[in-house]
Amino acid sequence: MGGDFVSMFQLETKKLLWLIGITFAMILSFQYLELPYGNVLFSLFTSNKIPISQTIDTNKTIVNNVTIFNQENSTNEFTIEKANATKDSVSITGFLLEPGFDESNKSSIVDDSVKSLGNVSNAQKVEENVVSTNLTQGFDSTINVSPNVTTAVLSNDDNKSSLSQKSISPVPKENQETHATIPQVTTVSEMKKLLLQSHVSYRSMKPRWFSDVDQELLQARSEIENAPIVKNDPKLYGPIYHNVSMFKRSYELMEERLKVYVYKEGARPILHSPFLTGIYASEGWFMKLMEANKRFVTKNPKKAHLFYLPFSSRMLEEALYVKDSHSHKNLIQYLHDYVDLIAARYSFWNRTGGADHFLVGCHDWAPSETKLRLTNCIRSLCNADVKEGFVFGKDASLPETYVRNAQNPTRDLGGNTFKKKTVLAFFAGSMHGYVRPILLKHWENKDPDMKIFGKLPKAKGNSNYIHYMKSSKYCICARGYEVNSPRVVEAIFYECVPVIISDNFVPPFFEVLNWESFAVIVLEKDIPNLKNILLSIPEKRYLRLLMRVKKVQQHFLWHKNPVKYDLFHMILHSIWYNRVFSATS
Repeated sequence: MGGDFVSMFQLETKKLLWLIGITFAMILSFQYLELPYGNVLFSLFTSNKIPISQTIDTNKTIVNNVTIFNQENSTNEFTIEKANATKDSVSITGFLLEPGFDESNKSSIVDDSVKSLGNVSNAQKVEENVVSTNLTQGFDSTINVSPNVTTAVLSNDDNKSSLSQKSISPVPKENQETHATIPQVTTVSEMKKLLLQSHVSYRSMKPRWFSDVDQELLQARSEIENAPIVKNDPKLYGPIYHNVSMFKRSYELMEERLKVYVYKEGARPILHSPFLTGIYASEGWFMKLMEANKRFVTKNPKKAHLFYLPFSSRMLEEALYVKDSHSHKNLIQYLHDYVDLIAARYSFWNRTGGADHFLVGCHDWAPSETKLRLTNCIRSLCNADVKEGFVFGKDASLPETYVRNAQNPTRDLGGNTFKKKTVLAFFAGSMHGYVRPILLKHWENKDPDMKIFGKLPKAKGNSNYIHYMKSSKYCICARGYEVNSPRVVEAIFYECVPVIISDNFVPPFFEVLNWESFAVIVLEKDIPNLKNILLSIPEKRYLRLLMRVKKVQQHFLWHKNPVKYDLFHMILHSIWYNRVFSATS
């Protein structure tokens, strides 16, 4: 009996050891695959700890073909924030910002909500651990954070443009060898070909695990490609679109299915603080309307097709750029650390390498600020320049809209009738960039039909400028320092046929709009021949262009309460459309 008992005990012990071994192996497998249930081992063996990567030795500059640099005197820290909800107040200036922000002290952006945890010193008692850097799909750092941490705030230190005392991970340098050769000038016709090619060949990173939202995107693509033919739709005028049937079906699917998760993390004023007036108003209006939206926004990130990073490229420059420094490193570092925070707290960034995340930035610097850590995201950019890394099929061209009144963004909408358009062509503006001085050299005070000026004298409500826009047949939209110009949307707003003079500029909503059907596009080299080009357009064709400008106008209007096919919905649609056509199984 004793021997039988010992044998049975040994057998049960072996079974128990096998069970423990299999369980541990399964845990390791889940951890290795990074399934969407968090870091299993980390949650088992740690508590209330935020690992932060140590500084990378600058002597070791190449890691998995990605170059790393260590920014001197530019550091970041995470302080713990328990966010307090604040009600936005809209002033006539159009700036939505949390109460108490001192714009004169641009470098101080520490959120007052840190006080809810007692004091900053308590927040600084964060245990540091070395975290391995996972360099996949460009640069993808994975940082694990205890689920007990509520949220974190990126903060600035002592009126310096450097971000703080401890950097999450240095920003990688750009790998110039990965850039494809781009022609000196890419015409609109060539852009169309590039867009079609991207729909065939471009695919985002394959998800590290498949989910229902991926299947929904693939199904949506199939339905769009096989859209029923649209014959008569009073809201959609076919000739202004590449394919009105595909656009209509895509828009319908967006309304029916799209869910967006908006990250709440991040400190004002750089995040969650939209400007609603001025030339960068597009990013602000979209942020305001997206964060308040109930139709598309979901509180369950597992159901989201898209993830919104609500930062303001304008406020990033306002708060952190050191005047005359000619350096954007600390701005780039700020965004880099913000993404590290998102990747640390959630599994969704790492699932797709950021391919289902998007940002909306209108500042001229937005492309350069976002082309490293955020390169895999869908970037909706006003500065949509083929020569500056704009990716067809992924990135979207954001309309630059000059909003003069936040309370009534459609004030002064409309233009004169054809018979009252007495000016052939009009332009007025500051001498930004190299194109405008050439324009004035050839046409300022040279021809009574060509009203080409520098900056007009100030008038109440900008009445002189608006009068010329409404009274002109063609409005010249010449690039400034960068390819984009608010005059493109202004021309449509005031019902003047836009004449775009900006080589390599990708016009807004290029995925669906046929710009050559309602605008005139002139190469920069043809400025000396500008009047002849315009006069060569027959009156019948001009009237068709003008009519189509009025038809497309609905897509370029901001409304305090969004309406079907308006600017808010069109921006969101471009992002949705690009995600649908870049998704992979």
